[in-house]
Amino acid sequence: MSDEGRLVSRRALLIGGAAALAAACSRSSPQTQATASASRAPDTSLTPTPSCEDGDEPTIAQTEGPYFTPDSPEKSDFTNDVDGGTKLILTGSVLSTSCEPVGQALLDFWHADDTGNYDNEGYNLRGHMFTGDEGNYRLHTIVPALYTGRTRHIHVKVQAPNGPVLTTQLYFPDEPANESDSIYSPELVMDLRDTSDGKAGTFTFVVGT
Repeated sequence: MSDEGRLVSRRALLIGGAAALAAACSRSSPQTQATASASRAPDTSLTPTPSCEDGDEPTIAQTEGPYFTPDSPEKSDFTNDVDGGTKLILTGSVLSTSCEPVGQALLDFWHADDTGNYDNEGYNLRGHMFTGDEGNYRLHTIVPALYTGRTRHIHVKVQAPNGPVLTTQLYFPDEPANESDSIYSPELVMDLRDTSDGKAGTFTFVVGT
């Protein structure tokens, strides 16, 4: 099987199972495959892979919640999906437990909009991407709003090539609702700073391979 075929298979495993695999394979023309491969070229402006020590523990898993939608489109910019909201650029790396960068890792993100609602009919504020050869990723999106019963958060699934799927959530620092959220974990808090036009966050995922 070609490298692109393996990526299609991994995408189907993560976001749709056997049915999504059949649909993805039937939709993948040579032109589409070439375009997707080009879109996954490493972004040299991304944050360098952080240093770490051998034996890092994998990022902790959390529930996917009730609003996951399989078969998301491949995209790394959600800002055109909505009209409002504070812009957020989330960058980081995917590393193995031996601290090696994981190239071509699959990340699938989804979250609420700036009013606290999920798009459960389409794919606004939903999409997947692949890391570059150095294990880096970059997501352009907005800061999700709070909704009743939960603190502010972003959902994500991460999978190294041929590895298990990690399902987890990312949290924002200094949120008043963090301590009252029943599944909030400080280990999943992003580093966050203000920018001239919004926020910039970073998070390193450690996954099994």
